[in-house]
Amino acid sequence: MTVYIDPPTWPGHGRMWSHLVSDVSYDELHTFAAALDVPRRAFERDHYDVPSHRYADAVRAGALEVSSREVVRLLYGAGLRRRKGRTQSRSS
Repeated sequence: MTVYIDPPTWPGHGRMWSHLVSDVSYDELHTFAAALDVPRRAFERDHYDVPSHRYADAVRAGALEVSSREVVRLLYGAGLRRRKGRTQSRSS
């Protein structure tokens, strides 16, 4: 199982956030996130939002550190990118 995480450089709700993604499937991503106790509500279209204080936990669990640009490239390459504004189920 390989998942990827970018640096916590995304501001929101008074914190900095990372994006956790898979280049294989959403199932792989959901499984990894569940093992880290990341709540399902943190899943947004094609990634999980992970607060900066959990970044090291994700890396210790096996997430590979990549740039934010690489996260987007991986999602597009795997056909898993979901853009804002498109109607899609959060259960996928």
